[in-house]
Amino acid sequence: MSAAPKPIILWAVPRSRSTAFLRVMLERGDLEVLHEPFSYLQMDGRFEIAGRHVTSTTELLDAMLALNDGGRRVFAKDTSDYKYTSLLEDERLFGGVVNTFMIREPRSAIASHYAMNPKATLDEYGFEYLHAIFEAVRANTGEVPLVIDGDDLVAAPEATVRAYCEHVGLEFMPEALRWDPDKRPNWQRTARWHAEVAASSGLAAKPSRTPERRETPDTNEHLRRIAEYHQPFYDALARHRLVSR
Repeated sequence: MSAAPKPIILWAVPRSRSTAFLRVMLERGDLEVLHEPFSYLQMDGRFEIAGRHVTSTTELLDAMLALNDGGRRVFAKDTSDYKYTSLLEDERLFGGVVNTFMIREPRSAIASHYAMNPKATLDEYGFEYLHAIFEAVRANTGEVPLVIDGDDLVAAPEATVRAYCEHVGLEFMPEALRWDPDKRPNWQRTARWHAEVAASSGLAAKPSRTPERRETPDTNEHLRRIAEYHQPFYDALARHRLVSR
């Protein structure tokens, strides 16, 4: 009997459209989908997975691997606004998991993040730490991980999702690109961060409308400095970005 396919983790900068991608994975119906398990563990000191309460990254990774071996492949999406030091010291993250990455042009992602949390620290915008996770995976596996871009996802959803599925060993299901708008119960605590996805019915850029007033790196010196700081980390990741055909 062949070994079960490895769990998949999508590591993403905040506001990169990663929740929309997770919604596609939910719609498939053949995966155990986990929404930001390591972030919730970091915030709360605990996380519930398959009826089990875990209190450390070691226990959480144990539970993910066990759940994956139970017959349904695990897909987890998480963000790089927290540090996962002990996780990056666990060799199973590199040998037992398929790590993938999601970026978005920093000026747009940072403006969107600031609109949600104007008190965010420099680190919480996440590009530097996402790059650190990427480099840890590359150093420990000897392979360049897959990187997708949130803007590509909405510009060419079918091609981007198809290529991602091919890379991680999933069947591509075009019907998963559409869904009925709904609010997922496990998003309740952070519902305002996911309001657009909850109201959506598929992968698409926001429709044209009167632009909302939003501070950007062009209008806000604080955001300009943040964008300039994180740009090199984005550029380094973008050099490996998937270009779908």
